[in-house]
Amino acid sequence: MYANYLLDSYKKAQNYVQDKQIAADLKVTQSRICEMRQGKRYISDKEAVFLAENANIDPKEALLGVHADRQDNPKIKQMWADIAKKLKGQNYQLYSIGLTAFAFSIFPINDVLHECALCTLC
Repeated sequence: MYANYLLDSYKKAQNYVQDKQIAADLKVTQSRICEMRQGKRYISDKEAVFLAENANIDPKEALLGVHADRQDNPKIKQMWADIAKKLKGQNYQLYSIGLTAFAFSIFPINDVLHECALCTLC
């Protein structure tokens, strides 16, 4: 369940030891956190975003995860998981494009590549 991952990530990021500390931050009872962990109660969108932002998790990923948890239908649950994978894949693609552009802007090889490209065109 994504709820356990989200709660554990938040607990670790805040250096908490007990779930009652999470409950205090969310302004809910400790039994509510227990119900979330057992799947009897779902994490709300607001709670998911709060936990994700404070655990250095992408809030969009957290929303997708908690919506997948809410589904009883395995087919729909898998669709939510697929959407999350696509989102992660797009983030990695954007990261690599940005890193490549940054690398070419720093290294002097950039000028050599331009000259080589011009020579090839001529």
